[in-house]
Amino acid sequence: MNIHEYQAKELFEKFGVATPAGKVAATAEEAGAAAREIGGTGLVVKAQVHAGGRGKGTFKNGFKGGVHVINTAEEAQDIAGKMLGQTLVTHQTGPEGKLVSKVLIAKSVDIVKELYFAILFDRSKSAHSIIASTEGGMNIEEVAEKTPEKITKVPVHPTMGLQPYQCRKIAAALGLKGPLINQAVKLFSSLWNLYSKSDCSLVEVNPLAVTTDGQVVALDAKFNFDDNALYRQKEVTAMRDTSEEDPREVAASDFGLNYIGLDGNIA
Repeated sequence: MNIHEYQAKELFEKFGVATPAGKVAATAEEAGAAAREIGGTGLVVKAQVHAGGRGKGTFKNGFKGGVHVINTAEEAQDIAGKMLGQTLVTHQTGPEGKLVSKVLIAKSVDIVKELYFAILFDRSKSAHSIIASTEGGMNIEEVAEKTPEKITKVPVHPTMGLQPYQCRKIAAALGLKGPLINQAVKLFSSLWNLYSKSDCSLVEVNPLAVTTDGQVVALDAKFNFDDNALYRQKEVTAMRDTSEEDPREVAASDFGLNYIGLDGNIA
């Protein structure tokens, strides 16, 4: 099961993961109100769909970009009005695109450095692992292929969990120094707490940003959850958006079945 970016922010806030302030909106008016509530200039409006490449995507109504930086509540309302109820096409959605029913209004930050941090279950080793890289904002598979030396992997003990010394090791590998190390250790520990207590199979923060005012914050995240553990994760289950899923998979799940659609035309 996947969740939207605004829902990921809600989990970040619940578990104490540093992230810029944000509000979700389902109408243009709500978007304007959210921008006023967050306050200041330098805000970003993000279309909420289960797909990457939103910034370079195009709506079927001709409007370009599912991510826009704005400075006023009026701009937020205007941009949201052009996104909501429209279909966004990205390199991950396919030509059919995805309908945008919500937008996220978030505080924009000035970034000094973009990093990558993920916690996942490594099936090849039957263990939880941390993957971190100095090359944030990029496809981690490309980094692994072209510059594998820029990736740090740390195994996590199944019962002891992620330890402070491991967090410091990761922070150092990412080139963080001074007060940034302590911030990173706290953030990594909070992410592990979120991952383990929410029955995640993946928490990917890309980018993990260092800001001009000396903060380490999680900007964007991707979550996957263990479907077999959702029965004990009522809050997470309530976040499910079936409109973003293959209708065949949704129908199968109603009967406790797993269904994976394949391409082809075999009758």
